[in-house]
Amino acid sequence: MLKEKAKERIILGIDPGTSIMGYGIVKEVKSNIDLLCMGVVKLDHLDDHPHKLKHIFEKTVLLIDHYNPDCLAVEAPFYGKNIQVMLKLGRAQGVAMAAALSRNLPIFEYSPRKIKQSITGNGNSSKEQVSAMLKTLLKFTETPEFLDATDGLAVAVCHSFQKMTSSGDKKNYTGWAAFAKDNVKRIK
Repeated sequence: MLKEKAKERIILGIDPGTSIMGYGIVKEVKSNIDLLCMGVVKLDHLDDHPHKLKHIFEKTVLLIDHYNPDCLAVEAPFYGKNIQVMLKLGRAQGVAMAAALSRNLPIFEYSPRKIKQSITGNGNSSKEQVSAMLKTLLKFTETPEFLDATDGLAVAVCHSFQKMTSSGDKKNYTGWAAFAKDNVKRIK
């Protein structure tokens, strides 16, 4: 099982998407959180879904290699009425997770409601409210072109607020082999 550093850590947060993927990276030192970067990966110019997935994987690996985060926090796909959209979002999330696994990073998932609740205190907050609260919390003034950037940042900050450690009940795996080893009875 991979462990996170206790006193200082860098958290990569990703809001997966197949048109735009938002990301944010924060550095946490004790109870202080500093913004390292945030941005988006535009994918709407790519027509082919597998090429979008490849681009998500490559960009996530580049972010990991450049910022050397201690973990990946990712927004879990929410329930939706359009099954095709849900399937594509799940694939985008899976590819970002695979990129983290390729670099042996622990992965943490949060629902959109949990993220909003952590940032604003209200699980039904709008993207604009989340963005405004992040500006206050992290003391930045620039407004990103897309709210997807602050959505990715919100995932990272949400994870920081959880103060999660690997000593909890939830186990995080570094790959299929580690999962299979601990879950022999669940695999046919």
